[in-house]
Amino acid sequence: MNIATTRLGAPRLPSGQGWTQFAKGFAPTVVGALPGFFRGDYLGQLMEVDYREAYRGRRVMVTGGLGFIGSNLARRLADLGADVLVVDSLIPVYGGNLFNLNLDGYSARVRVNVADIRTAPTMNYLVQGQDIIFNLAGQVSHRDSMIDPYTDLEINCRSQVVILEACRHYNPGVKIIFAGTRQQYGKADYLPVDERHLMHPTDVNGINKMAGEWYHILYNNVYGLRATSLRLTNTYGPRQWMKDERMGFISWFVRLAIEGRPIPLWGDGEQIRDLNYVDDVVEAFLMVGAGDVANGQIYNLGNDPVTLRQFVELLVEITQSPGGYILHPWPDDRKRIDIGAYYGNYGKISKELSWQPRVPLREGLTRMVAYYREHHAHYWNEEKNLADK
Repeated sequence: MNIATTRLGAPRLPSGQGWTQFAKGFAPTVVGALPGFFRGDYLGQLMEVDYREAYRGRRVMVTGGLGFIGSNLARRLADLGADVLVVDSLIPVYGGNLFNLNLDGYSARVRVNVADIRTAPTMNYLVQGQDIIFNLAGQVSHRDSMIDPYTDLEINCRSQVVILEACRHYNPGVKIIFAGTRQQYGKADYLPVDERHLMHPTDVNGINKMAGEWYHILYNNVYGLRATSLRLTNTYGPRQWMKDERMGFISWFVRLAIEGRPIPLWGDGEQIRDLNYVDDVVEAFLMVGAGDVANGQIYNLGNDPVTLRQFVELLVEITQSPGGYILHPWPDDRKRIDIGAYYGNYGKISKELSWQPRVPLREGLTRMVAYYREHHAHYWNEEKNLADK
């Protein structure tokens, strides 16, 4: 087998070969009986060097690809030479925004299919011929899931079975990566939370995301679909939903700070969270999707913990917002579903795939603020958004 060597001294996988073929040809002759090769630091080094090459010329589908994380992932895949199909329902309240791909001409570099993942005949057709599916479509508002549990059940649970059944019958060799959430854990029994932590969600969204994740793992174990789940924590950055606070506190706080309005903090503001910049999250998806090493696995993402007060103070400093922040007593409806202190242990994905959060919070927030100061009309100006569509 012809293995090129990089400047890091690690063998480089020739373009177009998967990690399974690589392991068969390379491990016996070079690595021999090295313990833990497929789950060790050396594989992490190889993945770090080579995983991006795995997408060149590959057919990749991104569900929820006009939303926040999905559009950032679709743009990155296009840059890596993938043949990208974006699937998004563009239902107004779920975060899809054509501007996310229109900016810098990415809408001409990817294909967009406006479709609802709950529609089985449509999904039966769209999954055909895809090499990899990044399954990011979902309803992400915790409060909405409590107000309308049936819709959350349809989107975050039943629709996942629709996608998986489409793959089982029409593309059984596909690789599929699911976007899980730290909300599945509920209130932490210990910190940092690792993947073995019991799951006891505090809201309907967490329950349905947990079920959606385990459908993927079941189809991996029983039907061989090659599925992986990433349990995401608080992700932030460009292309987020900014019209209200339904899809997370970070985007809403950033908008308030940019507009110079006071930021509300519940309680004493000492709740602990970890935050990942979206580029780091995209890299995690790319790593797990590049080959078969992560099949059947569940990984936490995470970062160093900060309090919400520390986060807001940094945000106010970056934006020079005159509004500052104000502490408020907890509203009953929010307190009942709040998870308390949380930050994740991401040691498993760090050890096995060499993933690390690389963008510091100050740098990430500075980038995010600059993006929305330039493009805010496309994110919280209703007339402009409608004109884009």
